[in-house]
Amino acid sequence: MSTTINEYLVNLTPSRNELFTKMEQYAEENHVPIMDLIGIEALLQLFRIHNPSSILEIGSAIGYSSLRMSDALPNAKIVTLERHPERIRMARTFIKEAGKENIVTLLEGDALELAPSAEEYGPFDVIFIDAAKGQYVKFFELYSPLLREGGIIVSDNVLYKGQVIVPEETISHRRARALIRKIKNYNSWLMNHADYHTVILPIGDGMAISKKKA
Repeated sequence: MSTTINEYLVNLTPSRNELFTKMEQYAEENHVPIMDLIGIEALLQLFRIHNPSSILEIGSAIGYSSLRMSDALPNAKIVTLERHPERIRMARTFIKEAGKENIVTLLEGDALELAPSAEEYGPFDVIFIDAAKGQYVKFFELYSPLLREGGIIVSDNVLYKGQVIVPEETISHRRARALIRKIKNYNSWLMNHADYHTVILPIGDGMAISKKKA
């Protein structure tokens, strides 16, 4: 999406409440990655249409997307995973401030190790993957068995700032090249997955929506 169109859509988007504005400011000031505004608004509209009663989020950060989901879907139970201690602390602070302690459950630890804990709260209508980009295949394989029949899996950041179309030899940093290669491999793997129908939308930083085949 062009910068001009993105700015136009941002300006059209209604303002958020005081808590969400505070979280957005905190994320910007402390360099915490949260979903961009157009991306989260698209995600919430998708979820309103799907109307899930249970959501699993892999990658909570400070709890911004979890709380936005809960605000849009007040009857949904949300389980979210995070491993970063300071982000966990802030997420719990914001969840408490929102009065959502009984709605949003935060599980602490590495998402690669938390599947048994998450399973206790499943199955889920929606699984949202927004954590370490290099581990997306593993996350999908670990958590897709927790998806309820008819559910969807949404993967964020799959276009990675447009870097997936940049020639690899022009990317100077080796770690960046390796990460982008993993994202591209994930996209190809996902689009050709025998058990899922997937579409990738150029919204926000790229969003893949996968629905299990009948």
